[in-house]
Amino acid sequence: MTTPTRRSRRARPSSALGRFPTPLRVAGYTLVVGLALLYILPFVLQAVTSFKTDPDAAANPLGLWPSPPSTAAYERLFGLSESGDSVPFLRWLGNSAFVTVLVTTGRVLFDSLAGYALARLPFRGRRVLFVLLLAVMAVPNVVLLIPRFLVLNTFGMFDTYAGMVVPLLVDAAGIFIMKQFFESIPREVEEAARIDGAGVFRIYWSVVLPMARPALITLTILSFQGSWNEFTHFLVATQSGQYETLTTGLARFVAGGLGSGTQYPLKLAAAALSTIPVAVLFFCFQRHFVRGANAGSVKE
Repeated sequence: MTTPTRRSRRARPSSALGRFPTPLRVAGYTLVVGLALLYILPFVLQAVTSFKTDPDAAANPLGLWPSPPSTAAYERLFGLSESGDSVPFLRWLGNSAFVTVLVTTGRVLFDSLAGYALARLPFRGRRVLFVLLLAVMAVPNVVLLIPRFLVLNTFGMFDTYAGMVVPLLVDAAGIFIMKQFFESIPREVEEAARIDGAGVFRIYWSVVLPMARPALITLTILSFQGSWNEFTHFLVATQSGQYETLTTGLARFVAGGLGSGTQYPLKLAAAALSTIPVAVLFFCFQRHFVRGANAGSVKE
């Protein structure tokens, strides 16, 4: 005799494709696997080419095995090359890490503060301010490049770390994400804390912010990725080589500013190393990222 539990398990399809006949399911899985391999192929070629020699990369750009394998590209990046023609990769990496940590910390703090103020604090002009926030999100970033350069130059922040960090400390999209999440938190929680004598900042810091962990993780990932991959702002905010980040340094490298020839292994080795921090961060917190992305759309 079949129990209700077993019957319900049998009646429930294992996936979205379980309702289709077997040939269609096989075709669907084949298509999905093929698209996944097609998407992964550029990253595989990037990693493989980084271990090739320059002649091998030029002769066999799509080869999936280096012949012969070589670590010369990584030796040049980390200053271990005997020829002495190293690339300032460590300086680029240090600048990117320094700026990214400051920008990510600032965005998580200031975006959450602004999002809580727009979600909970009753003040005059709050709706107008929110509409302006949405308008800022609709403006393409490239439109603000020249005004940003003029502002940085006027305040003496051009070609400094302050000019690289300060304009990125607040993000309109981050404020919007935090506002939507704070509005999904029941007001009864804050009212109970207010009855116990907690002030506005105390409620925000000790009561509401710990409940916003999924949104904070989402904001952290987006802020880290955005500041790590930022290019246009650093392009107009800096000029000296000592302030080059991975994005601006690699752009000058690809444009031929650090030597002649294709140098595909060296370029792709630098690009592969620059993608590792963001990939590791995303794969470690992808579950929280999905929860935070969907949490703001749920009202309680």
